[in-house]
Amino acid sequence: MEKVAVLKSLKEIGLVPVLRAESVDKALALAEAIAAGGVTVLEITMTVPGAIQVMRKLAEQRPDILIGAGTVLDAETARMCILEGAKFVVSPALNLQTIEMCHRYSIAVLPGALTPTEIVTAWQAGADVVKVFPASAMGGAKYISTLKAPLPHVEMIPTGGVSLATAAEFLQAGAFALGVGADLVNAKAMAEGKPEVVTESAKKYLAIVKEFQSKGAA
Repeated sequence: MEKVAVLKSLKEIGLVPVLRAESVDKALALAEAIAAGGVTVLEITMTVPGAIQVMRKLAEQRPDILIGAGTVLDAETARMCILEGAKFVVSPALNLQTIEMCHRYSIAVLPGALTPTEIVTAWQAGADVVKVFPASAMGGAKYISTLKAPLPHVEMIPTGGVSLATAAEFLQAGAFALGVGADLVNAKAMAEGKPEVVTESAKKYLAIVKEFQSKGAA
């Protein structure tokens, strides 16, 4: 899938679940539960033991899922993830060499930034979308709308503080898509043998995104 198509899919689905788990099997089970709810985008963080194996297995078994690599802190890790099937690369911070590596492979790159200076630096360095993290620490959706006023051309994915209660606010503030953590990627529910909780949550998030998109198209 070409980078343009990847970015289009990210915007259309409107969600980037940040998948953290304690093992490969638990990560794969979470991925299946999320995908069952219609969310076919996943960010597999490098904090997952065997994260590369998770990406490899998903790339082989679930080609319908758009796989991203998360918590990528350097160019070497980015390259490794890309070679295993990652179609986009996400980081909690800004690393210019990682952006360069993603450009080399024509892979979408979403570096993390927080302040206006960091966000503009990331955008000018070639970020396709800037991950604003941790958005909650700066006031949540209000912070995104404040940033978008002088920077309407910069695409942003807020992460941190996104929940079913705040999702619509973040979208209205101008978010390109939403980075969603534990509120959707519910490891506790999975541990209790309740994958349907995750699936239902995914459906609810999608419904919020679709409602917002339909209002925008109206």
